[in-house]
Amino acid sequence: MDTLTGKTLLILGLARQGMALARYAAEVGANVVVSDMRTPQQLESSMRQLADLEIEYVLGEHPMSLLEKVDVVAISGGVPADAPLVRAAQARQIPVTNDSQEFLRRVPTDVIGITGSAGKTTTTALTGVMGQVAGRRTWVGGNIGRPLIADLHKMQPDDMVVQELSSFQLEIWQQSPHVAAVLNITPNHLDRHKTMAAYADAKANILRYQTAEDVAVLCADDAGALALSALAPGRLRLFSLRDEVADGAFVRDGQVWVRNGHETAVLPIHDIPLRGPHNILNVLAAVTLADTVGIPVDAMRKAILTFTGVEHRLEEVAVVNGVKYINDSIATAPERVLAALTSFREPLVLLAGGKDKDMVWDEWTRQVTERVRHVVLFGELAQMLQERLLAAGYQRITRVETLAEAVKAAWETAVVGDVVLLSPGGTSFDAFVDFAARGEAFRQLVKAL
Repeated sequence: MDTLTGKTLLILGLARQGMALARYAAEVGANVVVSDMRTPQQLESSMRQLADLEIEYVLGEHPMSLLEKVDVVAISGGVPADAPLVRAAQARQIPVTNDSQEFLRRVPTDVIGITGSAGKTTTTALTGVMGQVAGRRTWVGGNIGRPLIADLHKMQPDDMVVQELSSFQLEIWQQSPHVAAVLNITPNHLDRHKTMAAYADAKANILRYQTAEDVAVLCADDAGALALSALAPGRLRLFSLRDEVADGAFVRDGQVWVRNGHETAVLPIHDIPLRGPHNILNVLAAVTLADTVGIPVDAMRKAILTFTGVEHRLEEVAVVNGVKYINDSIATAPERVLAALTSFREPLVLLAGGKDKDMVWDEWTRQVTERVRHVVLFGELAQMLQERLLAAGYQRITRVETLAEAVKAAWETAVVGDVVLLSPGGTSFDAFVDFAARGEAFRQLVKAL
């Protein structure tokens, strides 16, 4: 019998994660109550997908009276852990959880958990491909793709599970995966976490509850990630682009190597199809993780050579009149834009903007003034970014309102040999439901050229 059977579970937020948990909980016999700030009209499609289940809906508000009859509260990614109803539940000692933690508590096999401020989607996807090439039945999800709890009933002890985890998911966790990776910790989501200390503390939960039998994989080149090594009571493995490591993956003489008691060459770095030094780090992380769970080097190599990246991350959309158009919509923080800029030697026309997350833009401003031929600014961030660039003496700027106008302006500005790079630096929420919708809009706008 599942621990949710017979319990009343309150789910706050009926987005992708909330829907998956609602279905799972109802099917194991929980009494499910869903509360969402949106209206029944806005949630009509989601509710229709759950129409075969007995679920109580409280919409348009999160009334405190909900806590009078619940045993467990689960929050979706968009609901802050310090929301009034969540704080009230914690004050009443009502357990607070989410779909990713409930999955980890029940999965019949060991999980590879991956977090970081940047690169976690690419690393998660590549690690999953390595498992598939090796012949393992592999499940990839969490913060990307399908919530893993939706497929829990299909999983077997010999399967491989790779779970991408965001700070939003981790901030309430009280359990850690058997293999846990922290790729980097740089400023992100400060509109939600308020301080870097709080943000880093949320990320740290991926390691905080590990035991001596578990494995931590950290980037030796990132001070924020490496600082978490003190939380790892078990085996510590590192990956580095700068230095050789005793246990993990590194680069020497232009070649990727992995050490695990002995040393094995994986492949030359010039054979890696992904652009940019940040992606070499992602490859090193995936090699270390795959090696930790016994994936052969031959399978790693084949996976790397065939892996062309994830959607909306430095994705080539088209070449129009000698101009290459690149979709990097997933870049929702300045640091991600910096990684994109270092991936190109061609002259750049940068499309930047969106909605801010209280981020630090100083280094972005410096790099853009040095590396970018022309900037097209759009969305809520446009005015602030324009002021920063002008203060730095940079004047090759076009400012528009919408992404559609930005693509048109870039098309008018770019010349043969240029790269038009959508790498916004801000979130999509001023105009789109998520970065994927923004990236898809960019694709369609480019194709319409």
